[in-house]
Order: sequence, then structure tokens, then C-alpha cells
Amino acid sequence: MKVAQRTEQIDPFYAMELTKRATEIEQQLTPEQPPMIHLSLGEPDFTAPELVQQAAISAINAGTTKYTSALGLTPLRQKISDWYQQRFGLAIDPERIIVTAGASAALQLVCMALVEPGDEVLMPDPCYPCNRHFVSSVGGTATLIPTTAADRFQLTQAKVAEHWCPTSRGVLIASPSNPTGTSIPASELSGINNFVKQQGGYTIVDELYLGLSYDKSFGQSALALDDNIISINSFSKYFSMTGWRLGWMVVPQQLVATIEKLAQNFFICPSTIAQQAAIACFAPQSIAEYEQRRLAYLRRRDWFIPALNELGLTVPVVPDGAFYAWANCQQWCDAMGLASSWEFAFELMQRCHIAVTPGRDFGAAGTENYVRFSTANSMENLQQAVARLAKLKASLAF
Repeated sequence: MKVAQRTEQIDPFYAMELTKRATEIEQQLTPEQPPMIHLSLGEPDFTAPELVQQAAISAINAGTTKYTSALGLTPLRQKISDWYQQRFGLAIDPERIIVTAGASAALQLVCMALVEPGDEVLMPDPCYPCNRHFVSSVGGTATLIPTTAADRFQLTQAKVAEHWCPTSRGVLIASPSNPTGTSIPASELSGINNFVKQQGGYTIVDELYLGLSYDKSFGQSALALDDNIISINSFSKYFSMTGWRLGWMVVPQQLVATIEKLAQNFFICPSTIAQQAAIACFAPQSIAEYEQRRLAYLRRRDWFIPALNELGLTVPVVPDGAFYAWANCQQWCDAMGLASSWEFAFELMQRCHIAVTPGRDFGAAGTENYVRFSTANSMENLQQAVARLAKLKASLAF
């Protein structure tokens, strides 16, 4: 059987190999040994609030589980619109909001709508690996632009202009970013968007972690800058509904009909049960609970980042959102005689029973020196992980 050539453009998700190894080690541990602490997963340790769970059960019991419009339930689109108004002061027409089967479906649909074979889409390096694969899956090329801590690991207008070429068609930016948890300043994003528009291109902003912003100077939607910006969002992170597979995007009005046609053919509609449940996400009681969780993530960040820095796992830019720490492990690799963060991650699993994500998945711009820690775990586990790391460092005497 001949496999389609396009699959060769999709790199393996290397972190999954690490996850498999972590599971193998975990299964072999005895009750006397310390358990595996999973700091590799980009998944909230909270589940959907009670109101959301009850809304799903009610939908099932009432039999409101049939197909919806490919664009999503009208009441849910209105609730999302209201959320933009209440949280960001933005008047977003519900007609521009398209509910999708997770943010992944949103990215796939927008790439199918905009990316032609041979087109280049510019992205920062490091960035979330699946974003570039959505581009390559439709015949485009994700062009990764190296970034540094001085750039907050984000694109700049100058770098976009420098790398723009005749086949460039747009940019895809995540703010806050996975793996770094850093956001792009509004002034820089505005400059990038204006440049791209002048070239006849498009700006796509992955805002999955926008609800988990901790700094008001960054915690604003890109939609405030330009109605032509395409924003991708999700119920997975801030709303703690990862396995429900529900997201949305906000697109220019002229793109709605095209996206609807594609969604009808490729997805029919998002999960009706998940949509019915998601309406309850915006109840005042649910929002209050989400905000308490956001503050819990903030407390974890404020404790964990200084602890990592003290250990020599330096986080060069304090994350202003999400639940990640992008830490430089080169000092540790040198002390342990390791070539890269890939080897370092496997050593931590074996010697400390701590699972982290090596930088290999996220790009090539110095990522071999970085690991991503997830703080989507309890404070107790974060403190235990730091204690284990401190013990290992003492044994290495550096």
C-alpha cells in the first residue's frame, strides 16, 4: 500500500515518544518508589465546572443531540460574542464566530481556505508543532523564523519583512505561545499585520491561551487591532474542556461562507453535546470559577519560575500567560555529559521520575537547549519536583 506523499511532510510528534517512555517507567515503579510527576502535559489539571457537566447531561437526557449548523449553535455563538464584549470590550458580530471541533479543526479549515500549494506561512521558532503541520498538510510550507528571548520568542515586524518573499502569503502567531507562555506586544503585532496587509496577505493569531493571561498589557485579543485578523480559540485551556473537542474562530465576514462550506463537508458540525455544555461556561458562576483557576495558575507560576532559575534551569522570559515554563537546560546537560534536552528529558524520567517536554518538537532555533515544564499540575507536585531536581543537582555538584 502506497502512503500519500504529503505524510512525509509531517514530522513525528516526538513528545509522544517521551510520554510512552514515562508510562513504561511508571508501570514498573514499586509502591516504595516516588511516583512519576507529569510536567509535560499541556492540559489543565481542572475539569469542566459542575454547571458545564450538568448542561451536557441535561442535553443528553433531553435528546438535544442532533446535528447543528456547521457554524455552530446560534446561542453559543452569541455567548462567545458577549464574552468578547464583557472581557475585552470588543463588539464581535456573532455571525463572524464559527464554532469548530476543537481549535485543531479551526486551524485546518482556515488553512484549507487560504493556503495554496507552494504558499509560505511565516511562524516563530519555537512554536507549537501542529500549527506548522496544518500548513504543510494542504501543500503549504511553514517557514520558521528564529526568535530570541529579546523578542519574547515572538515574531517582529522587522523579521517578518526580512523573511517575506514572493511565495509568502501570511503569518501564524500564537499569543500567549506554546511552548514559551509569552505574548506578542500589541504594537508589534499591529506592525506585522499592517505589513502583511500591504503585501496582500493574512494574519492568523492562535489565542488558545488568551483567557489565561496574567498581564493586562498583553491580555488583549488581536481582534482589537483589525477586523481582518483571524483569531483561533478553544474551550480546552481556560475553559478546561480538553477532551470535549470544541473550539471557535473569528474570521472576516467575507470568509464565513467559504469556511461554512468546508466545515459542512469535512466536519458536518461540532459535537452538539459539547456545544450545549459550553453555553454554561459563560454563566457568572462558571466564569468566577475559571477566574479562581487562572489565579491558581498564576500562583504556581510565581513560585515555580524562581525555583527553576535558582536551580540553573533558567527561564529567560517570564511567561505572561498559559501554564508553561520554557527553561534553558544547557548548564545541566553540560554537567551530565548530555548532548541535548532530548537526552536530558529521558534522564529526568529515569533518575527523578519527572516527565518534561524537550524542545525538539517546537523548532530548531536553539531548542535543543530547552525543555518545557507545564505548571498545569498541583502546587504540591511542583514543589516535590523542585525538591527532586535540587537533590539531583546536589549529587552532580555543579
